Amino acid sequence: MIDQIRTKAEQYFPEVQAIRHHIHSHPELSFQEYETSSFIAQKLTDWGIKHQTGVAGTGIVGILEGKNPGKRCIALRADMDALPIQEANTISYRSQNDGVMHACGHDVHSSCLLGAAKILHELRGEWEGTIKLLFQPGEEKHPGGASLMIKDGVLENPKPEAIFALHVYPHLPYGTVGFRAGQYMASADEVYITIHGKGGHAALPHQTVDPIATAAQVIVALQQVVSRKANAFIPSVLTFGKISGGFATNVIPDSVEILGTFRTMDEKWRYEAHDWIKRITQLTCEAYGATATVEIPTGYPSLFNDPALTAQAEGWGKEYMGEENVKTLSPRMAGEDFSFYTHHVPGCFFRIGTNTDDKEFLAPVHNAHFDINENALKVGVGMMAWLAYRAISS
Repeated sequence: MIDQIRTKAEQYFPEVQAIRHHIHSHPELSFQEYETSSFIAQKLTDWGIKHQTGVAGTGIVGILEGKNPGKRCIALRADMDALPIQEANTISYRSQNDGVMHACGHDVHSSCLLGAAKILHELRGEWEGTIKLLFQPGEEKHPGGASLMIKDGVLENPKPEAIFALHVYPHLPYGTVGFRAGQYMASADEVYITIHGKGGHAALPHQTVDPIATAAQVIVALQQVVSRKANAFIPSVLTFGKISGGFATNVIPDSVEILGTFRTMDEKWRYEAHDWIKRITQLTCEAYGATATVEIPTGYPSLFNDPALTAQAEGWGKEYMGEENVKTLSPRMAGEDFSFYTHHVPGCFFRIGTNTDDKEFLAPVHNAHFDINENALKVGVGMMAWLAYRAISS
């Protein structure tokens, strides 16, 4: 079976590459993936793969049935959305939509899942059970397409015993894959603070309540959340990326907005930290005569790779790739909405190397110059198909 999958991954590489070029050149923002969804659905139709469209808006659920479909079920997931970035590459398949680009590799993910689906469908006489194919919208935007797909029932009827997803990784060379068991990526919550003061003339500060000066004290005070309130063994990050307020050099404004993000690997501490952020902000503002409005909408949870499943997947990866080409990943404080699935069913989120080699680094994700070594498509297609086959057959 492994040789069949390797052969087909190589055989279908030109077709998967063409699929990737089409999706890359027609990127669409989160929850607006109409053309992308239609294109993917047409491929599934052409290949005779049953599927449902309109899930969570633009999402698709494909169904592959082997022998004895009711025996067990697993799921494979790929995201479809692009980012609001103007592509700087001059490649033939560069984005045709101004200000929108597949800078995080979701075009690669969807193409790899399509390629794996074609292989598994053709080999359906070689395995038993049902494989769900989740083509998901809106990974890059709150509340995350994964949460909406789950609400629409993609993890039910039948419920998968396991779910897998891959992600491009330019920090690894082409021809390698990476796994990490347990906590791998952080929760990601946005922090919105508005400080309300009393505006006036800059030369008469005693007649005002200065929200800018208060904002400075709030930002400094909030550094205590991570440095003094968090357990030192729990990874945590609190970063403020935007301060907005004021009109001129001689005007003290009425209010200031502070925008940031809080990330951690521990779900219990996550919500304790939310309380500390609100409390410290409000008490600091009170000390300076101001008030505050603090909103921390619940974002993506931390991504937890099931240890037993991930250990199995790593072993299967070594079978397919060779032991020397399977790496152990370091934890990342970035967020990923695949995490929603991992809090419902055992999940394994792994990486495929997309760099040219160990020395030449093409560009990081979320960068206007991002691209991949396209031979990585063969790895992605083959690994997804192999992991699915091993999982459904174990």
